[in-house]
Amino acid sequence: MQRKPRRIVAGILVVLGGLFMWLAPDVSYFGIGVLALGVVIEVVGIYLEHKNGDEA
Repeated sequence: MQRKPRRIVAGILVVLGGLFMWLAPDVSYFGIGVLALGVVIEVVGIYLEHKNGDEA
């Protein structure tokens, strides 16, 4: 993947992961699942951003 599109995708994933974590319901299994999904999405976005920095 080229540098600029990967950076855009990484930024979108980080924002989307944060949004999922913020909107997760308080105490329920569904809330825990949404929170975990948000964390995974954000980690993937951060990984893509760090991988982007290595190719400079």
